[in-house]
Amino acid sequence: MAQVENTTDVIVLPEMFTTGFTNSSSEMAEKMAGKTHQWMQSQAQKLNSVVCGSIIIDVDGEYYNRFLWVEPDGNTIHYDKRHLFRMANENNYYAAGNNQININYKGWKIRPLVCYDLRFPVWARNTVNKNQFDYDILLYVANWPQARVSVWDTLLKARAMENYAYSIGVNRVGKDENGIVYNGHSAVYGPKGEEFCMLEDAEQVSTIKLEKQPLDDFREKIPIYLDADNFDLNID
Repeated sequence: MAQVENTTDVIVLPEMFTTGFTNSSSEMAEKMAGKTHQWMQSQAQKLNSVVCGSIIIDVDGEYYNRFLWVEPDGNTIHYDKRHLFRMANENNYYAAGNNQININYKGWKIRPLVCYDLRFPVWARNTVNKNQFDYDILLYVANWPQARVSVWDTLLKARAMENYAYSIGVNRVGKDENGIVYNGHSAVYGPKGEEFCMLEDAEQVSTIKLEKQPLDDFREKIPIYLDADNFDLNID
């Protein structure tokens, strides 16, 4: 946190940033308003910035991979990871979320998602109603391994282009308790596929300024959303 610029609006931490990805949900979980949530609130207030990332939360004996968005006044919004990575048995140790959220902050609309959610484009679909988009920024936090990082790179860029939005992905680095290596590739992409940031395999902090007007101009200039297919999403 000491490296964060003092004019930063939003500070993004990776998925499960206190523990790394783990299936030890019952041992590692905290309650809402637990020590990590309190720490995020104190940092948000101190830095006058949103602090966000995912941690393991216990809700009446069910465990969620929960993204927390903590504002400087302490207000907290959360999103529970929808798509659980069954190849690592995440679905056996966590409950899946069933709600999408869009956060309104300082004139921006932001949709937070977590790691494996990236592979499911329907869940990230940006719909338009009366020329109003659901969101302006897709925000992913992740523990995405080096072995499949090319998928991360490709899909993160694709989500920006297909949804006419900025796409931000913040991924961990290092090696976990199972020997799985993570090499970062935290990145920011624009709606034309332009790359604003790409961090490699070392722990780093980068500050990126996003501008709303170029996004609005591009949406107006090339309104492909007018020809988009309509559909309803049923969530079980």
